[in-house]
Amino acid sequence: MRGDRWFPRVEQCFRIERTTTDLTGQPLRHEYAYGVTSCLPEEAPPDDLLHFVQGHWGIENKVHWVRDVVFDEDRSQIRTGHGPRVMATLRNLAVSLLRLHGHPNLAQATRQYNADRDQALRVIGA
Repeated sequence: MRGDRWFPRVEQCFRIERTTTDLTGQPLRHEYAYGVTSCLPEEAPPDDLLHFVQGHWGIENKVHWVRDVVFDEDRSQIRTGHGPRVMATLRNLAVSLLRLHGHPNLAQATRQYNADRDQALRVIGA
């Protein structure tokens, strides 16, 4: 049996030290994040583990942050049935379409398409 009886498939534990700074470089917060993985050290050495964690935050920053900030997803009133999943899918589609059309500033692009709905319909081929 790998690991122990409390964490049967754990092969590695790790700690990441983070310092968050403001735009001028002044430290705001210092924290530690801990993780576990079932990957053997030969499969995922420390540099790979760091890459995996950074990749997770890349997704968080590129998709979830945009959905939270640009689309104000956290204040959505849709909470029952399939509604939340459908709306998340539609928001992801909107983010993908805006990126595919080369918009570097998604908030600005969203305002632009809200002001000209015909232009927005042309983007989706309607």
